[in-house]
Amino acid sequence: MRTLLVTLGVVAVVLIVLGLLLKALKWLLILGVVALIASIVLGVVKGRRALR
Repeated sequence: MRTLLVTLGVVAVVLIVLGLLLKALKWLLILGVVALIASIVLGVVKGRRALR
């Protein structure tokens, strides 16, 4: 009985940590996409300034 409770506790902790990591990865992915778009826009703006 005790090993069952310990196993359930470990599984619960692993699931909680995985949930937090997936949320963090989602936000990091969103921030990465925003940074990529910003760098592309800045590159285009600086490229147009260089052509003038």
